[in-house]
Parts: sequence; structure tokens; C-alpha cells
Amino acid sequence: MLRYFLKRLLSLVLSLLAASVVIFLALEVVPGDPAAYMLGLNAQEDTLNALREQLGLNGTPLERYLSWVGGLLTGDFGISYTYRTPVADMIGDRLWVSLPLALYALTLSTLIAFPAGIWAASRRGTYVDAGVMGVTQLGVAIPNFWFAMLMVLVFAINLRWFSAGGFAGWDAGFWAGMKSLTLPAIALALPQASILTRVMRSSLLDTLGEDFIRTARAKGLTKAQAMWRHALRNALIPVLTILGLQFSFLLAGAIIIENVFYLPGLGRLVFQAISARDLIVVESVVMLLVFAVIMVNFAVDLAYALVDPRLRRRAG
Repeated sequence: MLRYFLKRLLSLVLSLLAASVVIFLALEVVPGDPAAYMLGLNAQEDTLNALREQLGLNGTPLERYLSWVGGLLTGDFGISYTYRTPVADMIGDRLWVSLPLALYALTLSTLIAFPAGIWAASRRGTYVDAGVMGVTQLGVAIPNFWFAMLMVLVFAINLRWFSAGGFAGWDAGFWAGMKSLTLPAIALALPQASILTRVMRSSLLDTLGEDFIRTARAKGLTKAQAMWRHALRNALIPVLTILGLQFSFLLAGAIIIENVFYLPGLGRLVFQAISARDLIVVESVVMLLVFAVIMVNFAVDLAYALVDPRLRRRAG
């Protein structure tokens, strides 16, 4: 297990290094001058040079890259070009919206998908199975931003159960904050729950067809007993993959939903930073999101090894 862990850890470090290079190079070649954007088209060249020097934009690309990565390693994400505040503080404020939103949506998705997938698999070929698959097909087909706007229309404007947008803040209380995140979390969770339900059903049906399940049935176990005691654990491996990918998507890919509900999260921060040519904010937030994605995949790999010991033996 230790050797498997060290191999995965080395892969994680190399992935982060490669991601940092790609992110920096991609943003370096983006046309536009942050200093000219901030001062306007009529700014004098000496004023522009002074601002570029102040922002650290006059160094060579290698110097700027090393400075940026060195800052990331020490927790110093730099100073925002636009807001002139530490990027770490901006990310910290927005993370307390995006992270609970992602966890809330992932929890809802899991609570819906696991029972639905198991229920459909246990009743394969029945009207229940067909109904669950039909609903999940609809859930996959509907764009989450359209569903979000529909929920705003129904639950915020017509029924007035929730606010149409904005975030009450955790200072207003835990339940007030969670209420502000409920509609966005549902809008994010339902399409993901549809995908996870289909994967859960398919994986469980494949496992129920294995020889060891037939052997368990031959020893006297009922179909339900064989499924709960033996099949379910073995069916979780592809489900864990989808869960890891979904959390990464929910954390990094909620830009549209955060803009629909005017949530001050990381997605909205990136959108605003791109519009303002605030490259240091874009680089730092994107790198943080990449780090989160890679860490989630790392955790999923370790979970694989715990669920399936054969992976540890092959790694050794």
C-alpha cells in the first residue's frame, strides 16, 4: 500500500507541475495588456511602464513564472491587478461559497442516485427500471442553466419560497446560507444525479452477472442478499470515478450557475477577472481548481486500492 501511495503521490506532483506550466503559458499568450486596460487607451507610455513595473509585468516570462509558483508554494498568490487586494483573501472569501455549494450538490446527487440506481438494477426489465432510465435520460438532456432559470421562475418568483439570487452570507446563520445555496445546488445536482444513477445501475448489473454472484446464489443467498453483501461493494469502483469527476466539475464548472444566481463564488470571480484582464487572479484560481481536481483524483485512486486490493498488488 505504501508503494502504491508513493507512486500516486509522484504522479500528483508531476501533474501539478505540468498544469502550472500550461496555465502560465496559456495566459501569457493571451492578447492584451493589463496595465493598458487599467489606465485606458490614452495613457502615457511612461505611466504604463511604471504600472507594469509595480505589477511585476516587466520581468521575463521565466522570472514571472518562478515568482508565481514560489508564491503559490508559500501561500502568497500575489496582488490583484484590478482590486489591489491579496488574491489569497479574494479566493478565501469566494471559496466559502463555492466549496459548500459543490459539497451540497454532490450530497444531493449521491442521495438521489444511489437508491435510484440500486432500485432500477434490482428491478431490471420492469416498469420501474424503464421509468428510472427515462427520467435520467431527461435529466442528462436538460441543460443545468435552463433548469436553474426554471426553478427561479417557479420557486423564487411565483411561489416566493427562495430568493431569486445572491448569497445571504454565513454571518446570517447556517440555515440562511444553506437556503441561499439550495436552488443552485439542486440545479447542479439533478443532471449529475442522472449520470450517477445510470452508472450505478450499469455497474451493479454487470457485477450481478459475475461468477462469484452465481456461486453465492447457489449457496442459498437470495438475490437481494447477494446484491447487498457482495455485488454492491464491487460495483462501487466505476461509481467512485464518476463521484470524483462530479465533485471536480461541481467545484470548477459552476461558472454559469453562479452567474445565474449571482453567487459570489470562484466561478464568478474567474469570469470577472477574465473580463478585467486580471491575469494573476485567473492564474491563481485556475491553479487552485486544478489542484482540487488532481487531489480528488488522488483520493479516488486511494479509495480504489481500499475497495479492490488487486490494484495494490499490481502496483507493487
